[in-house]
Amino acid sequence: MQPPEEAAVKSSEVLLKGEGLTRRWGGLVAVNRVSLALERGAIHAVIGTNGAGKSTLINLLSGEVPASEGRVELMGQDVTAWPQPRRARSGMGRSYQRTTIFPSFTVLENCRLCAQSRRQTPWALWRDASADEATLARARQAAARAGLSDALDRPAGLLSHGQKRQLEIAMCLATEPQVLLLDEPLAGMGADETDRMLSLLDELRAGHAILLVEHDMDAVFRVADRITVMVNGSVIASDTPDAVRANADVQTAYLGGH
Repeated sequence: MQPPEEAAVKSSEVLLKGEGLTRRWGGLVAVNRVSLALERGAIHAVIGTNGAGKSTLINLLSGEVPASEGRVELMGQDVTAWPQPRRARSGMGRSYQRTTIFPSFTVLENCRLCAQSRRQTPWALWRDASADEATLARARQAAARAGLSDALDRPAGLLSHGQKRQLEIAMCLATEPQVLLLDEPLAGMGADETDRMLSLLDELRAGHAILLVEHDMDAVFRVADRITVMVNGSVIASDTPDAVRANADVQTAYLGGH
């Protein structure tokens, strides 16, 4: 008889799965046989100290870095050999630790460029891409979902830090992903900005599977449905927030227990 936890995962809608993911650089093992499953409607947080392998794990899942071993499935399809652009076109969006926006473009233009990737018409050379109504509608909708409707015409470089992070998520949403890989979206935010971002993630939860890499432990325990803890490239715990908080190994290795 299968364990209840395994049965729960199998009965839910798993959109992204990593199995035995490993990445080596010479003698350095940055990620060591990590497995996880991201389900629609859930936020799965990955925590760990600097150098634990969190960002490398996102890079493996997104296709930015090839795995030395292991397998990645997106919506039930083996995408291990797919490059990052193909995975992105197939329903995967990600943000980075450092802001990756076009500062001289407006909020709407940033979102439009991303939305345009889903509606490519290279044969229509005579058409102005910026006038495509379907693309513009998708861009406005993404900006609205991220709380930026009032800033559509503002140059992205003039936004506050928190708004720039919101714009990054809006740019992801404009590509119509089903899976969101978010690498430290709360970095550098104040309390009010953090609250707004957590509210946004909570709203996005229903239609997406979300992987959240974050150092803000208070935020992680507020929003995550499941937490995976990494140390030196390996997983030492993966469970509900309450179970992770009570885990003696996690307390010793990461949360400051003795």
